[in-house]
Amino acid sequence: MTEPLRIDIVSDVMCPWCIIGYRQLAQALDATGVAHEVHWHPFELNPDMPAEGQNTREHIMEKYGSTPEQSAQSRAQMAALGADLGIDFRFTEDMRMHNTFNTHQLLHWAETGGRKHDLKMALFTAHFTDGRDLSDNAVLADVAGEIGLDREEALAVLDDQRFAAEVRKSEDFWIQQGIRGVPAVVFDRQHLVTGAQGAENYKSILTQLTQKAG
Repeated sequence: MTEPLRIDIVSDVMCPWCIIGYRQLAQALDATGVAHEVHWHPFELNPDMPAEGQNTREHIMEKYGSTPEQSAQSRAQMAALGADLGIDFRFTEDMRMHNTFNTHQLLHWAETGGRKHDLKMALFTAHFTDGRDLSDNAVLADVAGEIGLDREEALAVLDDQRFAAEVRKSEDFWIQQGIRGVPAVVFDRQHLVTGAQGAENYKSILTQLTQKAG
């Protein structure tokens, strides 16, 4: 019996292209039927972001030098792509970008019970669809509780920062591998694909990898 294809995904829940890319990959996996296992890894788009965060539109314009028109066009493009993938992007003028170090710690904790993927999906929805403040530990604990995880334990994990060192180590590892932007997807521990590639491109990659393995 052949081993399932290992897929490592480095991402941040503040990144719309990360959920777009994942849904495209999921479509390709469904279409090809490739046996696989997904492993999520942390990346902070904004490690120096202050606690109060920053207006997303202002942040994008500052970081990438885009005009308000370009920013609006990009959001419209993402919303249209998302709609085709079952993602309900609700971009608002007061949407905020936050640091996600605590979010990654909660995801690390969820992995011990095999619920990391479920929590990751719930956090994407909480941010992009429901506009919830993921810099608030109570909100993070609420999201964990809503998918059946222990809310009190989630809050304790965030309060005592017990996984901070492990998350930092994981982040550093991927930076040392040359990851500077997300989504970054590594197939079979050796083939790096960056950005949201589209379902057809992912299908092509999966087909090539399975043919090579076969």
